[in-house]
Amino acid sequence: MLEMAPTKQAAAWLASLAQALEAGDVPAASNLFLDDCYWRDLLTFTWNVTTMEGREAIADMLASTLATTKPAAWRLTGEATSDEGTIEAWFTFETAAATGEGTMRLRDGRCRTLFTAMTDLKGFEERKGAARPLGVRHKADPERETWSEARAREARELGVTAQPYCLVIGGGQGGIMLGARLRQLGVPTIVIEKNARPGDSWRNRYRTLVLHDPVWYDHLPYIPFPDNWPVFTPKDKMGDWLEMYTRVMELNYWVATRCLSASFDEAEKEWTVVVDRVGQRITLKPKHIVFATGAYGPPRKIDLPGIDQFKGELLHSSQYASGEKFRGKKVAVIGAASSGHDVCVDLWESGADVTMIQRSPTTVVKSDTLMQVGFEIFSEDALRRGITTEKADMIVASTPFALVPKGQRALYDVIRARDAEFYERLAASGFALDFGDDETGLLMKAYRTGSGYYIDVGASDLIIDGKVGIRGGVAIKSLTAKGILFEDGSELEADAIIACTGYQSMNENVAALVSREVADKVGPCWGLGSGVKGDPGPWQGELRNMWKPTAQEALWFHGGNLALSRFYSKYVALQIKARMEGVGTPVYGKPSNS
Repeated sequence: MLEMAPTKQAAAWLASLAQALEAGDVPAASNLFLDDCYWRDLLTFTWNVTTMEGREAIADMLASTLATTKPAAWRLTGEATSDEGTIEAWFTFETAAATGEGTMRLRDGRCRTLFTAMTDLKGFEERKGAARPLGVRHKADPERETWSEARAREARELGVTAQPYCLVIGGGQGGIMLGARLRQLGVPTIVIEKNARPGDSWRNRYRTLVLHDPVWYDHLPYIPFPDNWPVFTPKDKMGDWLEMYTRVMELNYWVATRCLSASFDEAEKEWTVVVDRVGQRITLKPKHIVFATGAYGPPRKIDLPGIDQFKGELLHSSQYASGEKFRGKKVAVIGAASSGHDVCVDLWESGADVTMIQRSPTTVVKSDTLMQVGFEIFSEDALRRGITTEKADMIVASTPFALVPKGQRALYDVIRARDAEFYERLAASGFALDFGDDETGLLMKAYRTGSGYYIDVGASDLIIDGKVGIRGGVAIKSLTAKGILFEDGSELEADAIIACTGYQSMNENVAALVSREVADKVGPCWGLGSGVKGDPGPWQGELRNMWKPTAQEALWFHGGNLALSRFYSKYVALQIKARMEGVGTPVYGKPSNS
């Protein structure tokens, strides 16, 4: 077998897997994997977002799921490739309930990693391509209802005389993308947003905010950005795009609406959700609710001795909009991650005297460098090589989280060597650098703790040149009437303090709207259980609670950056659609609530 061409090897392995699964021969199937193996599944076998690590875990999963899954019709798509002894191939398959796709990576004739993901529910596919709706009946009809009349009727009735099957709490990028996915699957959904317009969650941020990720990484589902869209999107342009998107995708989107409370009736299997819509209190009865309130929960406020003594203005970064009011004033920015850097730049451009207070080391990566070596498959060059955004998403998802650190460690070896002079100059300024507890850099910090990193788009040069001051290596003792007192006895005068101190976990929103008991039952979101500071074990293998069943029935979390929201919105929508249609969804694996 090892002397065969890569495509023949992949086809032979896939045929062996198909034969073993069809026969229900779990030992034969698990024997096709290496000892050090991984199978990551998005819904197809497990109705979960989960990774099986090792042969025993794979065997346990198959023993529990094969009878209901009934996998069949395994077929390679395209030619397999070989790189340093690893053969990679893509394939499609079917289960009793769905169609799926995936990728395998073989070594020495056995599988190291297998990835399977649901593409469609059988009988409930999205109406697209050749199956797109006609849009009109070509005949005279005195009872004709036009498209605009039908939309107006739906808007009048949904939430009043007809209840949504799903309520999405939060109408930022994540809620909008999930709303679009659910709409295409025919799931009656209302998305509620506290702001006055779709996109205001971007517009209301500080004036200089621009996306740090490139356009190829940030597309929304169904409607990609046009070819002349800037590489890095300004916040107001992003807000306008989201507002357009909600209209074009025909979302039932309630602005100026706040969720006041929510409770789940175990007997009726439905939620009672009270919302305030432009001053009117409305009770909704959805079967499912999704918290799409951003990547995180409420702001994490600082609690320092002397906070009541400070005579200046104290803001959390979530309250900061512009540095104009601080022109000519001394401003201290507590925090040295992304928001801290961006706020410092905005304040400096507005004419403030800015000092960044760094409480712990930060991972910094130059934007140009990350573009060239970190976003290789999300780029114009990747498109020329046939790697679409959709294909790139699948490539990223096909790597188990347990294997990501190794690749990131190698990437940051390259980055540190490439930008050695930059890092020397930044360190010489007094800025404390690190690349994570295990030298794995920005991405792993994002997954593990969601903090402690910055993609440099200009702030680092201000720090290096002394235009933005830096205070680090000493803890804050207390606030005083005129500023900040440090443990070493030094003081920093400040007319204002901006606390870029991050956010709490998303389940804290559940505590505020449902109950403390349910929030604790569900547990925190994000983090992998890596054991590093801020991400306690045990090891999860997946991100806690994101995009999958939680310990509270019919309660979901959806969020993340544009790329994560784009990709995983599909799988949240498929899970909710399956439940609406009565498709069996036996979930394999426990909720990640530890």
